[in-house]
Amino acid sequence: MVALVSRENVVVLVSRTGRELQRYRKGRRQVVGCIPYRYKIGDQTSLDVQEELEVLVITSQKGKGMLFPKGGWELDESKKEAALRETIEEAGVRGTVEGKLGKWSFKSKTHDTFYEGYMFPLLVQEQLELWPEQNVRQRIWMSISEAREVCQHWWMKEALERLVNRKLGRVRQIEIVGSIHCIGDGNSDL
Repeated sequence: MVALVSRENVVVLVSRTGRELQRYRKGRRQVVGCIPYRYKIGDQTSLDVQEELEVLVITSQKGKGMLFPKGGWELDESKKEAALRETIEEAGVRGTVEGKLGKWSFKSKTHDTFYEGYMFPLLVQEQLELWPEQNVRQRIWMSISEAREVCQHWWMKEALERLVNRKLGRVRQIEIVGSIHCIGDGNSDL
């Protein structure tokens, strides 16, 4: 079955601009971002998280490096809402924003100022064909090891390590719970 959509029903996404609503704390600009990820195969309990997980990186607007989507956290949104908005604008993906990976203080490479950055994992559920910054950014799915190599920001690399460790911890919990189920059975006299 083919669904026809009229132009009137198409929503156009546009990147927010300006800093009128930008949040600052103690003089530091507040930024939020996501590490978009997916599993290569349907099995999310694989023992080798680093082999089964892929992350989405994007080019910087100037095209001189790779990073995860991030941008300003504004007054009219929560951290998670801002992180999702930035990810849609810059990388053209949507999904479930999970619990915060951490908070980092860092100095801007282009401005002589300090920022506070918050990063979240985002389990990708939809990759958009059209997104606001598609003409100024490229997006590339890659392995964890490839992302470690190309990501230009130390604090984003640290957030990536926290994501990997979190996913490894989840797999270990599944292994432990799974092994408990294997001890004895309903017919045992123990």
